[in-house]
Amino acid sequence: MSTLRQRKDIVRSLTFPCSFLVCVFLLPVPCVFSIGFQTWWTGIWVVFGAVLGVSLGLLNCTYMATLHENDLWFSNIKEVEREISFRTECGLYYSYYKQMIQASSIEQGLLELIYDNKTESRRTINVLQRMNIYQEVFLSILYRLLPVQEYLEPIYFYIYTVFSLQALYVTSLYATSWFLSDSWLAGALTASWYILNRIDTTRVEFTISLRENWSLPFFALQVASITYYLRPQLKPLQQRAVLLLVFLSTLWFSLTWQFNQFILLVQALGLFVLDCLDLISPDKVTGLLIYFLFTPSLLRVYSSLFGPLSWSQCCYEGSRYGTKSLQLRSDEHIYKFVKAKFGLGSTRDFDAKLYLCEEAFGLLPLDTFDRLAGTLVLYPYLCATSVLLAVLLFIALRNLMYAPLPCSQSEADQHTLGLRPDVAYNLLHTVLFGLLAYSTMRMKYLWTGHMCAFAAYGLCGRELWDICLRTLCCHTPAKLRLIRNFVHFCIPCPKFWPKVTEELSELREFYDPDTVELMTWISSKTPVGAVFAGSMQLLAGIKLCTGRSLTNHPHYEDQALRERTREVYQIYARQSPGAVYRTLQAVGADYVVLEDSICYERRHGRGCRLRDLLDVANGHIMDDAGENEPDLIQAPHPRFCVAIKADDPAYTKLFKRVFQNKTFHVYKLRKRKPRSVGGSTGADV
Repeated sequence: MSTLRQRKDIVRSLTFPCSFLVCVFLLPVPCVFSIGFQTWWTGIWVVFGAVLGVSLGLLNCTYMATLHENDLWFSNIKEVEREISFRTECGLYYSYYKQMIQASSIEQGLLELIYDNKTESRRTINVLQRMNIYQEVFLSILYRLLPVQEYLEPIYFYIYTVFSLQALYVTSLYATSWFLSDSWLAGALTASWYILNRIDTTRVEFTISLRENWSLPFFALQVASITYYLRPQLKPLQQRAVLLLVFLSTLWFSLTWQFNQFILLVQALGLFVLDCLDLISPDKVTGLLIYFLFTPSLLRVYSSLFGPLSWSQCCYEGSRYGTKSLQLRSDEHIYKFVKAKFGLGSTRDFDAKLYLCEEAFGLLPLDTFDRLAGTLVLYPYLCATSVLLAVLLFIALRNLMYAPLPCSQSEADQHTLGLRPDVAYNLLHTVLFGLLAYSTMRMKYLWTGHMCAFAAYGLCGRELWDICLRTLCCHTPAKLRLIRNFVHFCIPCPKFWPKVTEELSELREFYDPDTVELMTWISSKTPVGAVFAGSMQLLAGIKLCTGRSLTNHPHYEDQALRERTREVYQIYARQSPGAVYRTLQAVGADYVVLEDSICYERRHGRGCRLRDLLDVANGHIMDDAGENEPDLIQAPHPRFCVAIKADDPAYTKLFKRVFQNKTFHVYKLRKRKPRSVGGSTGADV
């Protein structure tokens, strides 16, 4: 009983931070969106819809937090286990929050981030410049300033904030469908579909620190703001207020995700196409693209990321196309990956193949559509998208062949002959991001949430039913209102809630004793200044749990770091002990951690195992029976991670085993002996 009571207390404690954060972000919304409602009845209806939207957002927030607690028993495990639960790059991001909290002062913490020499050994880097960790910095400062330290641990303050942002996410999706359909019933259906399709709409409950979980709520708020901005007959005050909200949400979205430029490029493409087809007025497109969406946001983001660049150089370099002319060497691996992904040439590039072999960067699995169809969101989405896309193509051809209809046409003519600008934008938005999601599975979270909103609009909006009723020659305003207000009852959402209840009743507990043992040993048995080499994912956890220095880490956006990672990963290739020793010594490593799960990997098929990628990049034949490219040769040395365990003198004179369990093997690099008079060395290095 005490255990269940503890878990319920954790969930209840979410109420205040969730409510506080949502209210902060939604304070300007009633001022912006309630202007222009004339009757008190409409005002009451709007207030009710707004309260319902916030309530559904808080429900999603509590649901995600409960799943996280139930999956890990987060409130009852040790601190080291809580930190280990921040897997891969999540651990790296959270480590900077922890570092800022533990610093002697805010100023000292910022200096340690700007002049960081622990994240990459023998290098001093500016973490604020290299990584999107402004949210961790802001949150750590907020925690130090607010009087919450006595009753709320730093780790809870962090995860509660991320879960609170999910309330903003769902509320923004709710608002988008409400604005499109003029019915809060569509918003309620959107929130229900989002929660029911949790597997495909979010992964926040087990990847809390990922940048997408910080940025997508602001992205959804931006889309909701753009949707309202594109509505007809807005007053100047409303337009200015909404554009301010667009600017702020875009700025925060850009600061919290390193892939923001690709997302904004897709949005810009959609707005540009709609402008060319005369479906959005040029002044509104100009206001979005130039003044509020790109110029202020990107300039402020760029200056915040310590990247001064003159306008003259921008204009000069912008006129030359290509990654070399733009000097985007840090993003070069992305272009190699895209080129290989779409069959524009084979590659042996280690970085490109590392992405190609990850499931998250592959095509969207077909079982995704089966799950979406199972909750009945796919069918209205496809129906609404296909019908409205046909209308959009018809209008585009008409506008290209003839002069566009004047803006003063009647509402009936608009419904018959055109699409509202906000509908056209969201239609193109969902199509473009749907294509992006299909091409790269990791990007599906940009699409599935908006998919729920657009499907709900299709059911509860005017446009689709107006077209259908006119096609059947039975259109009347009464029939249109009847269908719009009651068709959502045809979606049996309540029958899916037992599945949600079942998920909430499943209780698990974090269990990773080998990693806990490793972290405990490192903290107690190695010097504070020791430098560790190993896999990117494990090293992020070592930095978080022990504070030791690293040779490499999972933030793979820097070319020099990618080259260093390839060098360190030779511990899993067929290399001589002397070559591996020289490589590790060059990057300043004192210890190297070998993982059996990588050395004897079976998760990926042949050709995508890490050791296979290294063999091909080194020009060596891969393990096991199967085809190899004809110019690959047999490696002259055995695989390092396997051979070192045999305690051969060639290895023991360079490496000393200092720790091992069922999963990990830690070796300390022996110090090189001084050169003798004859010039030979005491080790074959």
